[in-house]
Amino acid sequence: MLTLPQIDRVVGAALEEDAPWGDLTSATLIPVTATATAALAAREDGVFSGGEVFAAAFRLTDPSIEVTLLVGDGERFRRKDTLATVTGPARGILQAERIGLNFVQRMSGIATLTARYVDAVSGTRARIVDTRKTTPGLRAFERHAVRSGGGFNHRFSLSDAVMAKDNHLAVLTAGGLSLTEALLAVRAQLGHTTHLEVEVDRLDQIDAVLAAGVDTIMLDNFSLDDLRTGVERIGGRAIVEASGNVTLDTVGAIAATGVDVISSGALTHSVRALDFGLDLSITAQPVP
Repeated sequence: MLTLPQIDRVVGAALEEDAPWGDLTSATLIPVTATATAALAAREDGVFSGGEVFAAAFRLTDPSIEVTLLVGDGERFRRKDTLATVTGPARGILQAERIGLNFVQRMSGIATLTARYVDAVSGTRARIVDTRKTTPGLRAFERHAVRSGGGFNHRFSLSDAVMAKDNHLAVLTAGGLSLTEALLAVRAQLGHTTHLEVEVDRLDQIDAVLAAGVDTIMLDNFSLDDLRTGVERIGGRAIVEASGNVTLDTVGAIAATGVDVISSGALTHSVRALDFGLDLSITAQPVP
């Protein structure tokens, strides 16, 4: 869940980066008493995300600025829709404009792309989930955007669950233990609430991993035929996750193999920000 302290910390840092000593342009050109109204306008269709983040950019710049959100996170909108209005001192609106837009455009881009993936697997059991391939410092924002698009989140950080990938397994079995023995030793160290996931890249690894009683098996870069075989072999004894070569063109066929989860780093690392504009009009000029 995206919290107000998270929002204020990240947005505050962005505002400080953008105007460390204030907005020289607005301070020079815009009278201090000028007020304005601005409309957040969509220039393409999409799914909205980041409304509270957008509002925070203005609130933290000048608490007297009022932001009214006209759509909620997760709502679909059309080109030319007005998504929010901003009213208050013109200097503050202009100073916060770019930071507010940067966040809401990127978050809405993630939500929109995620929704396309979710739509592509409609009618199957598969959940679309993100990965840790997020922009450093922006994980909470980007993962919120995935949820806005109807997707789900994988582990939030390295601290949340045990996920043994190929390099981990190579080290784990280097001492001569079998894969099953090594994973059973890992399981013995974990509390009963800690999730254990293991990545495999070959069908012949599945039985040894299953014998260790893991919670999730990730089938990494498997062909469609091997995914179907893997799902049958696991037979409901663990959650089945598919990863690798996941695109909008392939995700429907991957889901049809019967996997439970499809993870895609593209949701966050290859997304295009949506095209929004902030159309501003002056509502009051100072009296000469």
